[in-house]
Amino acid sequence: MTLQKLFLCFSLCVCQFISAQNDSITKLKEVVVSDNNFKKFSTSQSVLKLNDSIINKNEALLTDLLNFNSVIYFKEYGRGMLSTVSFRGTTASQTAVIWNGININSQMNGSTDFNTISASDYNSINVKAGGGSVIYGSGAIGGTVHLNNDLSFNNQFDNSLKLYYGSFNTIGVNYKMNVSNEKWSTQIGFSKNSSTNDYLYLNKYNWRGEQRRNRNGQYDVMGLNADFGYKINKNNILKLYSQTSNTDRNTSLVSESETKSKYINGFSRNLIEYNGDFDKLTTNFKTAYIFENYQYFADIDRDYYSYGKTESLITKLDLGCQLLKSIQINGVLDYNRTKGYGTSFGNHIRELGSFAFLAKQQVNTKWQNEFGIRKEFNDVYKSPVLFSLGSSYAFNKFYNLKLNLSRNFRIPTYNDLYWEEGGNPDLKPESSYQAEIGNVFSYKKITFSQTVYYIKIKDLLRWIPGKNGIWAPQNTEKVNTCGAETILSWKNNYGKNYFSANATYAYTISKNEETNKQLFFVPFNKVTGAVAYAHSKISINYQFLYNGFVYTRSDNDPKEIIDDYMVSNIGIDYDLKFLSSFKLGFQILNVFNKEYQSLEDRPMPGRNYNMYLILKF
Repeated sequence: MTLQKLFLCFSLCVCQFISAQNDSITKLKEVVVSDNNFKKFSTSQSVLKLNDSIINKNEALLTDLLNFNSVIYFKEYGRGMLSTVSFRGTTASQTAVIWNGININSQMNGSTDFNTISASDYNSINVKAGGGSVIYGSGAIGGTVHLNNDLSFNNQFDNSLKLYYGSFNTIGVNYKMNVSNEKWSTQIGFSKNSSTNDYLYLNKYNWRGEQRRNRNGQYDVMGLNADFGYKINKNNILKLYSQTSNTDRNTSLVSESETKSKYINGFSRNLIEYNGDFDKLTTNFKTAYIFENYQYFADIDRDYYSYGKTESLITKLDLGCQLLKSIQINGVLDYNRTKGYGTSFGNHIRELGSFAFLAKQQVNTKWQNEFGIRKEFNDVYKSPVLFSLGSSYAFNKFYNLKLNLSRNFRIPTYNDLYWEEGGNPDLKPESSYQAEIGNVFSYKKITFSQTVYYIKIKDLLRWIPGKNGIWAPQNTEKVNTCGAETILSWKNNYGKNYFSANATYAYTISKNEETNKQLFFVPFNKVTGAVAYAHSKISINYQFLYNGFVYTRSDNDPKEIIDDYMVSNIGIDYDLKFLSSFKLGFQILNVFNKEYQSLEDRPMPGRNYNMYLILKF
């Protein structure tokens, strides 16, 4: 009997057990979170939470939000173009993006393009630093980014509409509707972000002496969300999450003589979730269908294009049990079937199954311990046994100590295994060991945390030249990464005057063990900061981002670097107090008109402007 059939039989047995329960056991607590395991098993790691108020103070796309408010480093191929990350000195495919508890990194290249995601489509966004493969699987090495559509069950009906217009004919719309009572909860959302994106390059001129522009940089990102929840009774709840997005963008030219190209990609995600609470037993069952595709036009004036598509069916069963008053355990079964087909990697089907065991011990009100172990099964490669071990101890209201040790991994992608020519079906998964110590200090309305960590990665996948000059992926490197992350937050009010300040700092050393050289496109230093003031109907905010220099070559040639840069934004808005809220706002981005880029020959815009209206009713 195949793994798929075994999992199906087990799931049916559990469903029969659930249906046999009655309503007289224990009243189900109100369910509002979309990822229960994130809430339960993250106490020993650093978590940064970004809510609506922070999301609205930033530009629409997820890159801008996280770039200015987290320790994650971003590499952009120009404004609105491909955007990849480095978290704790790891590669773009070693950061997992989690949508309502489901890992949504691309099955084709293993990463997520953050410029295809509108931050306003979510209620909250969390950034968890450190390993998370025991719960979330492949790619959760440097950290995880959690996109949450949380449903609440109370009597409400509210709408939110944000309209904005900015430089380079940048237009944005974001609409949300929330309707709920004690039985039903519904959220509907729509977003659109587009721009001709033809900004001038500072201090860049062509052979005719004319100032160069960002040519062929148009983009259009559209998204639609629909989320529903229904309380069957006191102990059972059903939820449905659906999201569709399409990104149509050209690719900015490096030189004016290049052929214009464009890239179209989209995704559709649908997730059905059941939650049950039966005294000491809890059940969570998820079934998701995720479709992603791309079309690449090497010449936009021709109809020919290359393409790739994947369809993934994911089922996940999580059974929890309160063994003792202080001990909770969870068993998690996970099955993933992916069908991929495209012009560059043919037609392939991949089936993965896994089992995880999680445990949490609440020793007392001050001390918590966490443990997890996971094993994955498939017919393509051999996966390591993963584990996580964490502890959190609050000595007093002022100081909390956190410890975490884990083993994590990343599986080879469709491109790695099957790319024509160069794919390597004999690849091994990347694996890593990670240890971290976190110190959290809280005093009145100030929170200060500092985390030091060490990561040892082996079998790092790299595409290198092979026979006849054909590039192919190989497990070639061992990498040692260490560093420190600092997060500071403060807020207070003096009468009707409200103040807040936030800052992050990351110091990162990520070196190839053989050459002892820093990995390219990993900065040693990154700093972000933001201050805000509000009084009555008016609010003002200022934010800045500093990225240290990065090497662009593996030999750390000091002549081949991207210089460090600091970019600042300032904004002001006024609430007319019409209906529930009616805000008019204005932003100056890159207020000091700094010339900068995060990738060679991909300049970012100078000073530009954005105005917006936020209406809540």
